[in-house]
Amino acid sequence: MPALDHDRCYRALAARDARFDGQFIAGVHSTGIYCRPSCPAATPKPGNVRFYPTAAAAHEAGLRACKRCQPDAVPGNPDWNLRDDLAARAMRLITDGVVEREGVPGLARRLGYSSRHLTRVLSDELGAGPLALARAHRAESARTLLAATDLPAGQIAFAAGFASIRQFNETVRTVYRSSPIELRDRARRGRDAASAAERAAGGHDATRLSLRLAARPPFDGAGVLQYIADHAVPGVERMLTGDDGRLRGVERWVPLPGGPARVRVELDDERPGVRVSAQLATLSDLSPLTARVRRWFDLDADAVAIDGALADDALLAPLVAAVPGIRIPGAVDPAETLLRTIVGQQISLSAARTVLGRLAADLAGLDGRTPVGGADEDALLPFPSPAVIAEHGARVLRGPASRVRTVIGTAEALASGELVLDVGLRAADLRERLVRMPGIGPWTADYVALRVLGSPDVLLASDLVLLRTLDALGAARSPREAAALGERWAPWRSYATLHLWRAAPPAGARSSAAR
Repeated sequence: MPALDHDRCYRALAARDARFDGQFIAGVHSTGIYCRPSCPAATPKPGNVRFYPTAAAAHEAGLRACKRCQPDAVPGNPDWNLRDDLAARAMRLITDGVVEREGVPGLARRLGYSSRHLTRVLSDELGAGPLALARAHRAESARTLLAATDLPAGQIAFAAGFASIRQFNETVRTVYRSSPIELRDRARRGRDAASAAERAAGGHDATRLSLRLAARPPFDGAGVLQYIADHAVPGVERMLTGDDGRLRGVERWVPLPGGPARVRVELDDERPGVRVSAQLATLSDLSPLTARVRRWFDLDADAVAIDGALADDALLAPLVAAVPGIRIPGAVDPAETLLRTIVGQQISLSAARTVLGRLAADLAGLDGRTPVGGADEDALLPFPSPAVIAEHGARVLRGPASRVRTVIGTAEALASGELVLDVGLRAADLRERLVRMPGIGPWTADYVALRVLGSPDVLLASDLVLLRTLDALGAARSPREAAALGERWAPWRSYATLHLWRAAPPAGARSSAAR
């Protein structure tokens, strides 16, 4: 990671520019605290400030979190999606809770390096090793639980991934210079506190919680919801509407390491971001749930930078002006996204939704697991696991035999571990793994990379809807022309693809393989 430019960061700090919240940390060594760039406190002298890429690096430098601005209650660093190097891939996995579940050796294994090499790279580039980065992430998870729930501190300690209550207390005091109880009281008085009604919604159920996740403005959350609605599988996803008939949120089961969670995500009316209500199988799933919802709605994207770059292009400028802050609709489960995409190849979107809805209904309960609250609660079903589809899907799926074979073969590879998809992969490696699978072509591989990794620089040049839009704009008519045109949109070609999809002229039934 390039060294942070002190003058540029100091200008952002002096301007209290919230656009940079989450992108770097300001460490004020004269006071021993670190802040987000938009902290309302008096601006320190330039010589008293150092800038750090992560909160963990500031911790390692002996600094403590500012009690006033709560520097961890901000969108995440967009670099972890924009970059595809070892440090960024490691951070995506750390925020997903991999160190808590598998330790540093497990994290290193997933990334294909030794623990020693990984520690050296992260220390050099991010100012802290994987243990310190995971420790900072555990502290952030604990602060979220303290603010959003009435759970006893002991339950929060283990839910956030701490090995003991003593470790939890020491870490919270070290990071925040407050006890957990003081942190809870202060967080609830602050702007990011959960309301009493939200906290009460969980009653005495320790696995039910509500929290708010911030987005970096501008935030086209309505566009993400519309995309989810267009692709919603009957019985699997329920779209939520307000009194005015507009989409307000989505509810579904989300597979997590500890078991399926029933999750409801709604747009926040007051500030950019979403409000999440969930019933978890175990509280230790808070960290992966938070990471996956953030990717699902692309909350960490640097919308100002993306819009600014694409608006400089005469072709895209009107599209960006019409839809500022466009987001990549992410994936809550990589395997599900891949299998749904294969099922939808070469058929209409509505036909794909019907097939997938029947698949979910016919295979419900065959994995022997009952989700929290019952498999058929309010007629919502989990999407079938790869193992269930591999074993039973052939008797349910309809359509060309070649596509059925591809679905079943891919499900078998996912279930056996032959094909592994996770957010720690490089985009090129993910594409390579997928195109090696029989029946999976470059379009599917690129589309899955865009959705699963949130990869910002994927142009689906052969996409039919994208080509129809470019043709209507008089810009390109062939995949080769589209790819050449897209070179000028790097490194934001995924967002250009989304703008072109959104601006597509009316046509007949769209192929689901074109979206």
